[in-house]
Amino acid sequence: MAQVKFEDVALRLRGEDDVAVAKQTLKAGTELVNDALRLTLSRTVPAGHKLALRPIADGAAVRKYGQTIGFAQGNIAAGDHVHTHNLVLRDFTRDYQFCADVRPVAFHPSEQTRTFEGFARPGGKVGTRNYLAVISTVNCSASVSKYVAERFKGPEFKRDFPNVDGVIAFTHKVGCGVQPGEPHKLLQRVAAGIARHPNIAGYVMIGLGCEVNQVHQIREAHQLDQLKPGEAAPTFLTIQNSGGIRKTIEAATVAMAKLLPQANALRRTSQPVSKLILAENCGGSDGNSGITANPALGVASDELVRYGGTAVLAETPEIYGAEHLLTRRAVTPAVGQKIVDLIHWWEEYARANGGTIDNNPSYGNKEGGLTTIVEKSLGAVAKGGQAPLTAVYQYAEEISASGFCFMDTPGYDPVSMTGLVAGGCNVGVFTTGRGSVYGCKPSPCIKVATNSTLYRWMEEDMDLNAGTILDGTETVEQVGMRIFEEIIAVSSGKKTKSELAGLGDEEFAPWLLGAQF
Repeated sequence: MAQVKFEDVALRLRGEDDVAVAKQTLKAGTELVNDALRLTLSRTVPAGHKLALRPIADGAAVRKYGQTIGFAQGNIAAGDHVHTHNLVLRDFTRDYQFCADVRPVAFHPSEQTRTFEGFARPGGKVGTRNYLAVISTVNCSASVSKYVAERFKGPEFKRDFPNVDGVIAFTHKVGCGVQPGEPHKLLQRVAAGIARHPNIAGYVMIGLGCEVNQVHQIREAHQLDQLKPGEAAPTFLTIQNSGGIRKTIEAATVAMAKLLPQANALRRTSQPVSKLILAENCGGSDGNSGITANPALGVASDELVRYGGTAVLAETPEIYGAEHLLTRRAVTPAVGQKIVDLIHWWEEYARANGGTIDNNPSYGNKEGGLTTIVEKSLGAVAKGGQAPLTAVYQYAEEISASGFCFMDTPGYDPVSMTGLVAGGCNVGVFTTGRGSVYGCKPSPCIKVATNSTLYRWMEEDMDLNAGTILDGTETVEQVGMRIFEEIIAVSSGKKTKSELAGLGDEEFAPWLLGAQF
């Protein structure tokens, strides 16, 4: 029987926790010891998975992070592997206590203001990239939009327009039979949000002509003709009014050619980091996500807020069961109530579609050690740090508040990040324990690995390694400050691994809300 020090191979997050997390795969029969503990593993526990620290009776709550993550299904002995075979989710009461944990932000003095090199835009926004866009309003104009963007690629384009990051076609599979009301408004917000995104220097918008999601309606509802001084004039086209595919492509190509010299003339200048709006997301999470990368991102989020910037958490189904940690940080009861209302909406939305919210975590999440949605959520909210919750936004709603905010999005990564970017996020950080290779033009996306094994295996795709926290070579705070410095560097033009790999053109995915006919 192997005997090892508990602290070398496992991590207990809170003194009141019933479980610990294995830092590495621990074989059955291994004895874990420290001054206060001695237990023997009854079966092999994979890395990132949980092991019981004490006997847990059938039906009793099981705690991790000092919070309930589920309930024992059968008696659990000390040293048992705790996972889907013996831990289940049941309804339980959360203490929302609006505003109870709000603490004032300790802003940095003005003389310590940090800057990044960004593109100043008319109206005061600042871009971290300098793209031009072809925005498709409906699936029927997707191919045409791609054909236009493809005309502006290759070495000659980079030679002639070195200060333009590229021409992107934003295409999707909806817009024809979209339902009136919120489904239609949501899709309009996404298109308008991309049109006015600080990383977009100019755009052409293309529709078919007979669809529900009309170009002229987006143009009017979001006042896209009301240009600020110095703002590039957009072009609005429909295939039917232009005379077909070829004529539309030619017209859009001419319009884009006029925008390119204007965009190429722009230069990066020093801008305060308060102009950064950070999208926070996680995907391919594992049992280490809530221990390493997510709380480290929370440190970076708080630091950005201290400089007057904005950090936006999302993925409403993935705060389920941990939403009370956000309501307690809400700056007003009204802000806290918005979070509660979102949770209730999602519960009903899941029921209406024959599903349940606890159908999450995914297969990969479970393989990585996550057992219930509440466990996943408790780790996910750590990305939001400790700053007060200042605002809650609808999907793709324009983000106007500074500080820590929340946006209602699904947990599906491309859809969630599309909403955040359309809302105005000009840089993103994406944590992953299983190896998501996500990219999201026009905003650069920094990927942070939760464990060193993943980072070494997929180093070509991971920007930063938070596994050093588990390795004992760095603290959460140290990794958090590394993430913050990387945010500044990437916002100033440093390419992310996903950008170097050419990812980000295909990940644009507006939320498909409502019935389609």
